[in-house]
Amino acid sequence: MSEEIFDVVNERDEVIGRQTRSEVHRLGLLHRAVHVLVFNARGEIFLQKRSLWKDRQPGAWDSSASGHLDSGEDYDACAVREVAEELGCRLAIPPQRLFKLNACAETDQEFVWVYRGGAEGPFVLPPEEIERGAWFPPEDVARWLSDRPQDFASAFPLIWSRLAR
Repeated sequence: MSEEIFDVVNERDEVIGRQTRSEVHRLGLLHRAVHVLVFNARGEIFLQKRSLWKDRQPGAWDSSASGHLDSGEDYDACAVREVAEELGCRLAIPPQRLFKLNACAETDQEFVWVYRGGAEGPFVLPPEEIERGAWFPPEDVARWLSDRPQDFASAFPLIWSRLAR
């Protein structure tokens, strides 16, 4: 299987080149990603625990679905694709754009569009990507983040703090 190719972007999120996933991460180049927060009808959020096989932040709890944009892909298409790949479901309606984070150390040099979607599950989680997942009331997530921020992937506390505004 060939390695993923990402668009490399400048500080204004404009494409300036293309590079392999490994080189983008090795060199700390700016690139693009999405995070999708999936809520159920009870208002709970589905969080995933990243597989221990992941090359970045293995074993950390993270957004419902997240991933890098492929070269030439737009943010919205990536959000739909990542939900299908990581949760095994198609959202009834495309996820809603909430806000965009600028690339920084916490996002692993990714510009990130954050989305909100609704689904009830059950989900089919690919074991090479996700160790497990669970539904959590938002107040439990807030308390958990306050008590043990090290349990989470580095972008998630930033996302959660923006969501809570």
